Amino acid sequence: MALFEYFPNYIWNLSLAIALESGGRIGEIVDMCQPIKDAANNGTDAGTAEFMTEWVKMADKLIGLADEDESRGRGFSAGTKLQRAALYLLTAERMQGHGHPGRAATFAKALGAFSKGMALSGEVIERVEIPIEGGTMPALFTRAPGDGPKPVVVYCNGLDSCKELLFWSGLPRELARRGISTLCVDQPGTGETLRLQNIPATPQSERWASKAVDWLETQPDVDARRIGMTGISLGGHYAPRAVAFEPRFASGAVWGANHNWAEVQQKRLKREGENPVPHYWAHVMWVFGASDMDDFHAKTKGMTLDGVMDRIKVPFLVTHGAKDRQISVDYAHQSFDQLVNSPRRELKIFTAREGGVEHVGADNMSFGRDYIADWFADTLGGHTA
Repeated sequence: MALFEYFPNYIWNLSLAIALESGGRIGEIVDMCQPIKDAANNGTDAGTAEFMTEWVKMADKLIGLADEDESRGRGFSAGTKLQRAALYLLTAERMQGHGHPGRAATFAKALGAFSKGMALSGEVIERVEIPIEGGTMPALFTRAPGDGPKPVVVYCNGLDSCKELLFWSGLPRELARRGISTLCVDQPGTGETLRLQNIPATPQSERWASKAVDWLETQPDVDARRIGMTGISLGGHYAPRAVAFEPRFASGAVWGANHNWAEVQQKRLKREGENPVPHYWAHVMWVFGASDMDDFHAKTKGMTLDGVMDRIKVPFLVTHGAKDRQISVDYAHQSFDQLVNSPRRELKIFTAREGGVEHVGADNMSFGRDYIADWFADTLGGHTA
């Protein structure tokens, strides 16, 4: 398995891969990318405005086609097109620098397309707002079918994703098939919580993860004794820390380890490893509410799981891609080795034999989502067949 490398740089190719793995259509993606292929030669930051122009153009076309479907009473077809429009809009928005002209409007249009698309598609999903410090944490709740209280997994973003991308990763669908509900959250520093409420990230993930558990405990169709936690990318820091400090979690997993993110920042200063987004340093300062680089490093200096993993006393799974170009596979071994008090620990490195070797399986997300879904079925009492 390999990343689809249409452009001459990793960051632009990563966005394409995320879009493809989230339900984008290859023909539409080629149509959007062909006019801007040369722009990528000027580096990762230059040309992102042209990227937005082409991807928004395709999204607008799909929204128009969806309107035509809806006028003929064809809600399912309209909903499918609106979902892809939302995906392309969020991909375009993610590529822009903080404060870039049109970024806020593109995000708002994406949310509208997503909401309407989900309603027309008949997806079993509920938008909820969970009270947290300084505001609310918007989330998407996917309920597993059937009667009676069900186990549930809290699923959090990384550095630059949003709850819609978490939903499109397919993990909520696979968990639901296994009898487990999913709560995809825009935690502080991500998605709507950052963009619309200006609530920055905090390394102390238990502060918001505990609020998610509080809310889940009020839901009659949730078995509060069987709540798990997982996260993607930088969620490889947030999820383990939350499980370590919030005793109500019964199981945990990471989709990509992130054992020492503070150290990764020092490596990125030396240009060791790839960045996930253009305009990287401006992005992380925005995410953490930092005034400058010194403030950013001060706010994130404690983002290591040394002294944290050994506090985890429930089953825990660490997954990682063997050829992750952002976060070294060494960090997965560090996290696993320190799970000394977990009654059931597991390390899964995805190799070329199956795929999912890139960062959080950007080359093929199917293996990661299936493995993690099976893990929670085994440890929270779901079913795998």
